[in-house]
Amino acid sequence: MRDSRPASERCTEPGPEEPSPEPGPERGAGTVLVLGIVAAVLLLAVGIAALGAAQNARGAAQAAADLGALAGATALRDGFDPCGTAGGAVTRNGAEIASCEVLGGGVVRVVATRQASGPGGALGEARASARAGPRVGGSPTPTGERA
Repeated sequence: MRDSRPASERCTEPGPEEPSPEPGPERGAGTVLVLGIVAAVLLLAVGIAALGAAQNARGAAQAAADLGALAGATALRDGFDPCGTAGGAVTRNGAEIASCEVLGGGVVRVVATRQASGPGGALGEARASARAGPRVGGSPTPTGERA
């Protein structure tokens, strides 16, 4: 059987394709895309590291403020300088005392700060406050009932 279609319409075996002599308009686009993704991932990692460093500094400032307030309230109860004692406790815990107040009734309020530094250098100052002293309504009995 002979095919009566013209030669241009006949099915022929596909031959090897010859490479295009000129690069296409999208040549190298994959490299740019990969570089963009890598840059975005690195930026995200630096941001997460900075947030972690800030949270770490905040936690350290809070711990220093808590311990300073407890030390100050104990010193006040025992007749010593509460703010000097609180300042020493805050400093030993790696922070600086921003303020110390004796509020009355044996209560001491301490504000501590600590410098936060991350991957790019200093991020700012973390600040925390704490108060310590006796409860307002008196202390409960061991069973939890008031006397």
